[in-house]
Amino acid sequence: MENERKNTEARIKANAKYNKTHTIGYSFRLNTKTDEDLINRLEEVPNIAGYIKKLIRDDIRKEQS
Repeated sequence: MENERKNTEARIKANAKYNKTHTIGYSFRLNTKTDEDLINRLEEVPNIAGYIKKLIRDDIRKEQS
């Protein structure tokens, strides 16, 4: 039991270190009245982060053309 707790703590610490070094987070709010169309669309997709990244990458490719 003690080993499991230490492993869990070590994993949490390692994940936090990795995230601090290799990731960045963005968040935004949507208005339920004026952004209802966006909210509905995001609720339909299985992977919101993947969907948003694809849209951005498509936009980058479009600008580079």
